[in-house]
Amino acid sequence: MPYTLPTLKEPALSSKNEAILIASGDLRLSANQTCWPAQSEMEHQLREAFADEGITIKRGHPYDEKLKHGFIWNQRMGMDVFQNIHPEARLIVAEAVWQYSHHVLAGLIAHRGPILTVANWSGQWPGLVGMLNLNGSLTKAGV
Repeated sequence: MPYTLPTLKEPALSSKNEAILIASGDLRLSANQTCWPAQSEMEHQLREAFADEGITIKRGHPYDEKLKHGFIWNQRMGMDVFQNIHPEARLIVAEAVWQYSHHVLAGLIAHRGPILTVANWSGQWPGLVGMLNLNGSLTKAGV
């Protein structure tokens, strides 16, 4: 009996003036819910700054009404998110709070397009610390 290979679907490449934003979060629901307002505000500021340059930011994953946050909160979700992002899309990883790199590292390693990492500098939330961890992981992986 012959085996039929599955058809792989590749997401459409975003336009030249569009970037896809993702945000990795914590493993803990309470931390993600508590920190979401800081992330949301940072994303708002990024959208405004990029719009001033003629670039539209599109989220690579939605805010989850049930969970009350919009973070990628585990590895499985990270893999699912990257299945829906074209591998050559312009990608922004935005972190206003602590994040776990393993949620998004596999997808970022496989990504072929440009990746911009952006973090805040806040005395309240360690977005910069989380981003330093992610950037170190990407460097070690040769990205």
